[in-house]
Amino acid sequence: MRRKKKNIEFIDDRQERKELAIGSVRDLLDGSFLNEFVVKQIPYILFITMLAFVYIGNRYRTEKIVRKTIDLQKELSELRAEAITTSSELMFISKQSEVVKMVEEQGLELKESVEPPMKIVITDE
Repeated sequence: MRRKKKNIEFIDDRQERKELAIGSVRDLLDGSFLNEFVVKQIPYILFITMLAFVYIGNRYRTEKIVRKTIDLQKELSELRAEAITTSSELMFISKQSEVVKMVEEQGLELKESVEPPMKIVITDE
């Protein structure tokens, strides 16, 4: 008798499998399995969407910083060149001969000293 029960249970399992297969095909055709799947996965989908927005925002922010860095490097290069030019001009106009020319051009009544400076020494007696 046990064998008969097992055979009956086995037949019932087959019928259940067939019904599940028919049900799954029916779910596949009408799309109802998608509803169950999507509803279960909503938190994961929202998390992935949030990560995508953060990733896109991070990329735009990084590109903006890179553009700003390039602009600042160009400005620094220009300022460095201007500083070198200014310092070379200052060195040129501060030469004694140039100072004498500028004083004569501006009409200042200054004259260049022809005598060397004297050193004053005080001794304690």
